[in-house]
Amino acid sequence: MFNYIIKMVIMNLSYFILSILVLLISGIYLVKSLIRIARALGISEFSAAFIIMAFATSIPELFVGISSALAGSSSLSLGNIIGANILDLTLITGVIVLSAKTITFESKKIGREIYFMLFILLSVIVLFLIGNKLSRIDGLILLSLFFMHVYSIFKKRKKYKKKIKNGPLKISKFYWLLIFLIALIGLFVSSGFVVKYASALAIDFGFSEIVIGLFLLSLATTLPELVFGISASRMKHKEMAIGDQIGTVVANSALILGLVALINPITAEFLPFIISSIFMFVSAFVFVTFVKTGNKLERIEAISLILLYVLFVVIQLFVGI
Repeated sequence: MFNYIIKMVIMNLSYFILSILVLLISGIYLVKSLIRIARALGISEFSAAFIIMAFATSIPELFVGISSALAGSSSLSLGNIIGANILDLTLITGVIVLSAKTITFESKKIGREIYFMLFILLSVIVLFLIGNKLSRIDGLILLSLFFMHVYSIFKKRKKYKKKIKNGPLKISKFYWLLIFLIALIGLFVSSGFVVKYASALAIDFGFSEIVIGLFLLSLATTLPELVFGISASRMKHKEMAIGDQIGTVVANSALILGLVALINPITAEFLPFIISSIFMFVSAFVFVTFVKTGNKLERIEAISLILLYVLFVVIQLFVGI
């Protein structure tokens, strides 16, 4: 009996890792294809960072969220989103800034966006606490806030005319469109298996689904943001890298949680949720404070953000959830 249990754990873990690899590769190629398509269409850097790239790098979370909702495991998506947001605002942003050395912002571009991000995160926490879940009505509220935000950005697009440089496109945009569609299918299929084997691992190890989402899933689904952020900073589009982080957090919290709640109301264990969500908001507040202080991020802020994530992991291990 014991050998059978060990065999099942190894099998579930192996399939989970394989599914994560497919999810990651699909996410990377989705980002690459969208960069090429955006370049061919002459889309502004502002729009690409806050709308297109933020949505693209959130697609793994989106597919995991939809798959978990359809499988009746919505708390898995909640843990994934909270964990992904914390990772984006701390560890991943810290690594991106370290690779770029310094990232400077134009306050007029980023000011309203970071405050809206704080508002969305607080809204998620408050809506959950009111009913001890995210209901379908809560999902509609979050979706409404997201689309209002996108409309607001769309109205301001003419203020930001700096385009993604066209440069030589060695391969046609139709090729990248095909890659985009293949990557999208890969994400859809692999996300279903990720949810299936993540739920199995939660049972095998006696963890709640929200904890599996907070750590295992979030680490996997935020890798596209890391890849894009480092690539953008090295190509001297540093502000786009952080713009993607902010837009991703908004898309994760409003669009994805809104859709998941609409499909299947989200419930979760109170203690893991309250600790992780408070830490998520604190991480966002620290991130905003760093950005607004001098309108730049430097190595000292980057190291502080990375240590903040380490503190989060230590706290979670200490409380034993």
